[in-house]
Amino acid sequence: MAFLSFLGRLLFVSVFILSAYQEFNEFGVDGGPAAKNLKSKFSVFTKHVTSQTGIQVPHVDMKHLILGAIVMKSLGSFLFLFGSSFGASILLLHQAIAAPILYDFYNHDADKKEFTELFVKFTQSLALLGALLFFIGMKNSILRRSPKKKATKAKTN
Repeated sequence: MAFLSFLGRLLFVSVFILSAYQEFNEFGVDGGPAAKNLKSKFSVFTKHVTSQTGIQVPHVDMKHLILGAIVMKSLGSFLFLFGSSFGASILLLHQAIAAPILYDFYNHDADKKEFTELFVKFTQSLALLGALLFFIGMKNSILRRSPKKKATKAKTN
């Protein structure tokens, strides 16, 4: 039973491991193609945050963001693989931060093809987020449940 649980976690975490591996191989000096793609989406996100909240988002180098994502995916995947709630929390944090920035369907018209593609990817990301929340919730509920042993009564004859 423990092997099947490990195998299930391995299959789940393979999404994050393969993504981190691909980004690491393409990283290069400037952060690779992921940094180029993220730069435009991050600038739109920062403009949106500034216009809505009035808070100025500080300048961040894209290769540092990509490197942070690689570290979060790798560390979170490794810890999650061995059943750690902390690893699941790291992956949860990564998904919560990355999904609204990467899959910005809300910046496109609903009748455009980009909207549909980004919305599907966003909902897939939400499914991963939900699975991580379920894992953390189940892990916490199992820890709270303590096995109650019945006190053995002495037989009186």
